[in-house]
Amino acid sequence: MFNRDKWNEILEVLTSNWVRTLLTAFGVFWGIFILILLLAAGKGLENGIRADFGDTATNSMFMWTQTVTKSYQGMSKGRRYSYDLNDVRDIKNNVDNLRFVSPRNRLGGYRGTSNVIRGLKTGGFDVYGDYPEIIKQEPMDILEGRFINYNDIDNKRKVAIIGQGVKRSLYDMGEDVMGTYIKINGVNFMVIGTYEKKTSGGDSEEESEQIYVPFTAFSQAFNRGDKVGWMAITANDGTPITEIKEQIFDLVKKNHKIDPEDQRAIGHFDLYQEFSRVLSLFTALKVIAYFVGILVLLSGVIGVSNIMLIVVKERTREIGIRRAVGATPAKIRSQILVESVFLTIISGMAGIVFGAVLIYGLNYALDMTDPIDMFANPSVNLGVITTALTILIVSGLFAGLIPAQNAIKIRPIEALSTD
Repeated sequence: MFNRDKWNEILEVLTSNWVRTLLTAFGVFWGIFILILLLAAGKGLENGIRADFGDTATNSMFMWTQTVTKSYQGMSKGRRYSYDLNDVRDIKNNVDNLRFVSPRNRLGGYRGTSNVIRGLKTGGFDVYGDYPEIIKQEPMDILEGRFINYNDIDNKRKVAIIGQGVKRSLYDMGEDVMGTYIKINGVNFMVIGTYEKKTSGGDSEEESEQIYVPFTAFSQAFNRGDKVGWMAITANDGTPITEIKEQIFDLVKKNHKIDPEDQRAIGHFDLYQEFSRVLSLFTALKVIAYFVGILVLLSGVIGVSNIMLIVVKERTREIGIRRAVGATPAKIRSQILVESVFLTIISGMAGIVFGAVLIYGLNYALDMTDPIDMFANPSVNLGVITTALTILIVSGLFAGLIPAQNAIKIRPIEALSTD
C-alpha cells in the first residue's frame, strides 16, 4: 500500500494534466465545502435558538384559567373561575413525575399606571408573587443580595428583588439599593437583591423592569387570599410534560366542576412541545444539508469517474504491458482504485480545510460584533468530519470502480497492438 514507486506513479499520472486534474478535483472540493458550510450554518441557528432559551426549564408548561364554555353539574357556561392553593396541593399530591409546581400572581404596571414609588420617583412595573423555585424555571443571575427563600414564604416577609430597569428608574447612578424600601401599591417592601435575566429572547427591557416578592406576602399585601393567577409546572427529566399535562387538566376540571370535554376552559402553553418542534426543524435542516451536499458531491464523483475512464483509456498500452509481464487483475484494479480514492480524498480534505477556515473567520467576526439574534457559534463536530471522510472514501471507491473494471478487461495482446 505504501510502496514508494507506486505512489510516485500515482502522482505522475495525476500531474500529467494539471488543468484536467484541478477541474475534476474542484467538483469534489465544492461538494464537501458546501456540505460543511450548510451543516455549520444549521448548527449556528440551533446554537442561537438554544442561547435564546438559555437555562430555562424547557420541560415546562404554563397554565391559566379561561371562560368555561360548557354547562356541567348545574354550573352554567360562560362563567369565570380561579385557581387556588388547593389546586396546587392536589397537583403535587396526585400527579407523578413533577419537579416543580409554582403558583404565581401578578400585579401589572409595566407601561401602564405607576404602581411603585420610592421617594419622589415613580414607575409602572410588573410585580410577581412567586415561590423560590421560579428561579430554576426562569433562570436569572442575582447581581446583588439574594433571591426569595422559604423563610420569606413562611414568614410572609415583605421583601423584593428588583430588575436592572427598576433600579435605573428609581435610584440614582451608583446608589446602593440593598436594604432600601420601595412602596408597591401603597405597601412597603424592602429590597434584598437585584437580578438580570439569563435568556436573551423576548422583551429584554420588559424583563429588566420586573419585581419579585414572596407569594405569601403578595397575597396578604394585595388581598389575594389563596387565589392563584397561573402556574408554572415543570416535569422531571425523562418525562415530557406533554405526556402528563392531561392528568393535570382533568384534576383541575374536577376541582372546579368543569366538563371534562371542555377544551377551552384551561389555557396553557407547552414549552416542551414548542421546543421539541424547533429541535425537529433543525433535524430536518441537517437532513437537507446532507442531501444537498451529497448531491453536489455526487456530481464531483461522476467527474472523477469520467476522468479515470479517460486515464485508463490513455494507459491501455501500459496496462497491457503490465498484464504481459505478470501483473494480476487484482493489482491493476488496486492501482486504479487507489488513484481514484487519493484524488477524491485530497480534493475533499481541501474542501474541509477551506470550510474550517471560513467557519473560524465567521466566528471571529461574530465575536467582534454585537450578538446576532438566533445565530451563534456556527460549527461542525468531529462526528461530521468523520462522516465526511467516510463519504469521501466511499465516493472515491465508487468513482474508481467502473474504470478499474474496464482496466482489468484489457487483454495484453490487444493492448500491445494499440498504437
